[in-house]
Amino acid sequence: MIKEKILIEFETLKRENRFRTLTKLNDDLLNFSSNDYIGLNSDIALRKEFYNSINNLPLSSSSSRLISGSYDIVLELEETIKNIYGKPALVFNSGFDCNSCVIETFFDKDSLILSDRLNHASIYDGIIHSEAKLLRYKHLDLSNLKSLLLKYSKKYNNILVISETIYSMDGDLVDLDELIALKKEFNFLLMIDEAHSYGVHGYGIAHEKKYIDYIDFLTIPLGKGGGSNGCYLICDQIYKDYIINKGRHFIYTTALPPINNAWNLFILNKMNDFKEKRKKLTLLTTRAHELIKKYNLVTFSNTHIISIVIGDNLKLDKIIKYLISKGFFVYGVKEPTVPKGSSRIRVGLTPEITLEQLENFFKELNYAINSIF
Repeated sequence: MIKEKILIEFETLKRENRFRTLTKLNDDLLNFSSNDYIGLNSDIALRKEFYNSINNLPLSSSSSRLISGSYDIVLELEETIKNIYGKPALVFNSGFDCNSCVIETFFDKDSLILSDRLNHASIYDGIIHSEAKLLRYKHLDLSNLKSLLLKYSKKYNNILVISETIYSMDGDLVDLDELIALKKEFNFLLMIDEAHSYGVHGYGIAHEKKYIDYIDFLTIPLGKGGGSNGCYLICDQIYKDYIINKGRHFIYTTALPPINNAWNLFILNKMNDFKEKRKKLTLLTTRAHELIKKYNLVTFSNTHIISIVIGDNLKLDKIIKYLISKGFFVYGVKEPTVPKGSSRIRVGLTPEITLEQLENFFKELNYAINSIF
């Protein structure tokens, strides 16, 4: 019965051009869908510098943090994070684990969670497991959020508001100044995810704007601009201690290997050295948005993440195939990741791309959009 149900579902996905498969990246293609936003992962010289600085570190921790997985390097990393951000830190294995763990550990059926409609799946998984009351406000619409706070703030003792800083699929940016102003007015608990701003904005937008003290749970996943994997949770000591005692995602998993956290510490200590990489990314981002206007392309983006809306799944597939034939690797995003009818090409800019390559990409993209079908 299960296999029959799956096969029927597969038929629907294929008919709607939404069936997913795993494909190997062709190294000959220029990657326009990378999350390596400031080029840390692809920087061979940086990698060699790191390898020359370490001494045969283990490739596994072979234990959870509560047994023998709290080795020297991860404790040094957490202390360094604390010194930079001014609050205690806890290292998780992934952003997904961290986001889910925070929400399901601290909130329950007596809590209210107000979440941006486009928040990441890890956030919604945590909300589901918490059994908290969920209300989703319109994407980046803080006036809508305020109306919900006015209606419900006196009905719940525990209210959590959750937002990302930069959104992965639309490439747009929260007004953190306004969100912090609402935090001051209504005194809710605030959770911010900096997955797509860490590295691009140095230690993140919250740190850049000096808002750390106003954010109760700051999560910094490292798989994008951090050029690594894992996640930092920055919070008060009482919250850190509670997760160590009650957080299932933290307790019941093997810790990241020492070599991974050594790289995370290496990057953290060198973050201020990557100004030229960030400058190059800013230059590319500015030019990309100029080209979008020139070709009248549809996007929601105002950052280095650029989603070009196509809408039709079959047309999207054909455009991607054409771009690959021209030497550009791009990734197509379809529902349910994005709303139905808004399938898109997601472009992730990195300093490895030249201005000439960027110009050629948008020229070919514009040709494909206007010539296919």
